[in-house]
Amino acid sequence: MLNLLKVSGFALIDELELPLGPGLTVISGETGAGKSILVDALGLLRGVRSSADVIRTGRDEARVEAVLEVPPANPVRAGLLGDGREIGDDGLLVRRTITRQGRGRISLGGSLATAGDLVVSLGRLIDIASQHDQQSLTDPESQLAILDAFGEHDALLASMRDAHRAWQEAVTALAAFDGDVRTRIEREDLIRFQLAELETAALEGPDEDSVLRVERERLRHAEKLHAAASRSVQGLYEGDEAVVDRMGVLARELASLSALDPALGGWAERLEAARASIEEVARELGRYADGAKADPARLSDVEERLYLLQRLARKYGGTLADALARRATLSEELAGLASFEQGLAERQARVATTEKDAQSVAARLSSARKTAAGALSRKVNQTLGELGLGLAKLPIDLEVRGELGPTGQDRVRFLFNPNPGEDPKPLAKIASGGELSRVMLALKQALARTDQVQTYVFDEIDAGVGGATGETIGRKLKAIASAKQVIVVTHLAQIAAFADTHLQVCKDVVEGRTLVRIRRLDEKARKAEIARMLSGHTTKQATAHADEMLKRARRAPEIEARA
Repeated sequence: MLNLLKVSGFALIDELELPLGPGLTVISGETGAGKSILVDALGLLRGVRSSADVIRTGRDEARVEAVLEVPPANPVRAGLLGDGREIGDDGLLVRRTITRQGRGRISLGGSLATAGDLVVSLGRLIDIASQHDQQSLTDPESQLAILDAFGEHDALLASMRDAHRAWQEAVTALAAFDGDVRTRIEREDLIRFQLAELETAALEGPDEDSVLRVERERLRHAEKLHAAASRSVQGLYEGDEAVVDRMGVLARELASLSALDPALGGWAERLEAARASIEEVARELGRYADGAKADPARLSDVEERLYLLQRLARKYGGTLADALARRATLSEELAGLASFEQGLAERQARVATTEKDAQSVAARLSSARKTAAGALSRKVNQTLGELGLGLAKLPIDLEVRGELGPTGQDRVRFLFNPNPGEDPKPLAKIASGGELSRVMLALKQALARTDQVQTYVFDEIDAGVGGATGETIGRKLKAIASAKQVIVVTHLAQIAAFADTHLQVCKDVVEGRTLVRIRRLDEKARKAEIARMLSGHTTKQATAHADEMLKRARRAPEIEARA
């Protein structure tokens, strides 16, 4: 509920602070007095676009502020708190400022916000019905939203959105997977080529190149190495005065003297062991010398292998370890590409499953809408009869369209039949302005107990309505006000008579400048204003008529909370 509205520097308003309460608040005034300025200010709080044109002459900015009571049970409250907005003991504070530089500022619940935030939050708390909204009433999307609000389809709509999103995600995944077959084929050919190159090379390990470089040096200097090894063998084992022979002689001599000194026996044994080791070294050197021979063919093979390994290392990362890792990665990727048909089948199955699920939810939603359409039509028809359109009917046509969307597959059309015996036609094509006003009021009454809106604002939707019907509209507005806060801008005295609070808008010229003011009317002033609304002047006859009208409104038996 809107508890307080403050407007500063907006249009013809200089400064205005307007406390508001529950029930039915009526705003009246002379034609052109600026009654709809308040509605425009509330529109800003609901996220309507604006410009510097709304700023009052002589002011740098226009500002609209409000304090709203948001009941704990209202889902909007949970959303606001979830977004980190503060709701104090006095309610939710919202402020919107429009500057001449074109950059406005918005504060919602103590923190910065955007116009979109206002649409999401206050757009669900304050509903403004005007002549413009009568046009939107004929829009199929608006009609669908009205039907869903009446049927309380929030849970089904959430399921529908989730199911549709899952289906679309599956469709997108399939398209991405199968979107560019040529690219996939080219990639597979490249992977096969690179993998064949690496596998043909038969890399033996990350250190193969290091081992081959050592072998290459040995082959390049084979003659020098062979000569050195051969000389070593001659000196140690095969030549005259070979080291092994001399060490053997010395070991035997020491062993023969060990009887004289046992210590010599130990040294003799150690010398014999050294001789055996040198003999083994000599034999190994002999084998090395035999192998260390020039082999131009093997040297050529080694150099070609090293060239291949260096090229692969450069191509696939810099080292043989990188090339080996790349070979493993390519094998995995090729396996993935090879399973393309399986992946395609899985994604196609996912699309089929999610579409079936979405269709199932859409069917349940269609069934619920069909039931709600019948109930809403009956309720609106009853109210239209009470509003002076006793023979008029509002059939609701519901049909399944071909395309499945986030709101299901249904297309809704509000039809209208003002005269029995004629075929109903679309509301937009046949209803007059006055009939649209009454249809809108009937719909608002039907929705009063089901939607989360706390405040209904009606801006002269009584246009084209006569006196007797105006009284009935007043009674209906009063009935709606038993469940919602209702603010009505009207020119009909028959509606104003039902007000719990009556505000009068006046336009004055102060020091050469036009100024709009609003005052709360007491009982006496209210009677005078209703008299003016009846006859254009406050005459005795009009005042008496106004007094009778107020008394009749207070005792009207039709005003009840259940309407």
